[in-house]
Amino acid sequence: MSIIIKPIITEKITKEGEVFNRFGFVVDKKANKVQIKKAVEAAYGISVVSVNTMNYRADRTTKYTKSGLISGKTNSYKKAVVQVKEGETIDFYNNI
Repeated sequence: MSIIIKPIITEKITKEGEVFNRFGFVVDKKANKVQIKKAVEAAYGISVVSVNTMNYRADRTTKYTKSGLISGKTNSYKKAVVQVKEGETIDFYNNI
């Protein structure tokens, strides 16, 4: 089971990373804070100070098209915001 699914690279979370040393990840829905902390420390070789998690539920969406009304839903996911020790950072762009 892979706990970290992907990093979140948005303008808001990138600014938090530069100012407050906080980085965001989409994680497995069943993972707890201790598992997320250990996974980030093992994957990036840094020390984690704190972990905040948020659960996002699926939203119903509707779209009006030429052929009629199409309804669906977005995926539910769990987001973790990890604060690392002062002076350490995560470079998401080194593998590109």
